[in-house]
Amino acid sequence: MDGEGAVTSPVAEPGDPSREAVARACLTAAVPPADPFVGSLLAERGAAAVWHALLSGEPLSAGSVHGPDPARAELWRERAATLDTENLITSAADLGVRLVTPGDPEWPAQLDQLAEHRPYALWVRGAHDLRNACLRSVAMVGSRAASGYGAHVAGELACALAERSWCVVSGGAYGIDAASHRGALAGGAPTVAVLACGLDMNYPSGHENLFGDIAVRGALVSEHPLGTRPARHGFLVRNRLIAALTPGTVVVEAGRRSGALNTAKHSLQLCRSLMAVPGPVFWGAALGPVPFALDVA
Repeated sequence: MDGEGAVTSPVAEPGDPSREAVARACLTAAVPPADPFVGSLLAERGAAAVWHALLSGEPLSAGSVHGPDPARAELWRERAATLDTENLITSAADLGVRLVTPGDPEWPAQLDQLAEHRPYALWVRGAHDLRNACLRSVAMVGSRAASGYGAHVAGELACALAERSWCVVSGGAYGIDAASHRGALAGGAPTVAVLACGLDMNYPSGHENLFGDIAVRGALVSEHPLGTRPARHGFLVRNRLIAALTPGTVVVEAGRRSGALNTAKHSLQLCRSLMAVPGPVFWGAALGPVPFALDVA
């Protein structure tokens, strides 16, 4: 493509590490995360070839992998055609956000267990190496509308884990997530926040200072490029990363319909350790973790 507003395709020979990385960055902007078709196609053809197929109109299929429905493929192609590739990379670098892709030294290999749902790439902001942080880590999740009891337990538990050199991974939300991150920071260990939006969004807005502290002493992580606003379905998709990054997940406090239980389900599916904090027996938000606690008892 030539002319004003043209997009330069990052296509090169398969296996070129730099071009593969750029192609993966572009895919995070053009294709929704965790698409199993794209994940399978990446495994068969590589990122540069997949990105070239999107831009050129080539069939999106390879070997045993069948293409998506035409409407979905056309939407991806439209996004690819209008993507400013250069700005995608440079704007991230300007904000101190780096791209981490499969095969990089910083890539957490445990994410590979997600198979076709593995992230195409991760955008990371923070002083700490993501792979090293997650080698000895635990996820802590729970309700946004946390009780005083739940927030206190989350903070104390996270602090105690941090004092024993465990990294706490959570989702950066209000409630249990925030208490867990703050407890980990108080305990002196890195903490990782996995967000469901671009790392420039500061969502929720009330956590701008908290995210700044996490970036200084841990890492902020997203599979979305800068400028991506949070969407309801994105939080559930994000939860698989919280579960996959860590050897185990603690559900501190959650009602029966809490999104934290979605993270717990991912943890079970990945055969990771799953734990729950008991709550007051007459309190509804204490009921959610009970079936999971029984499963691992």
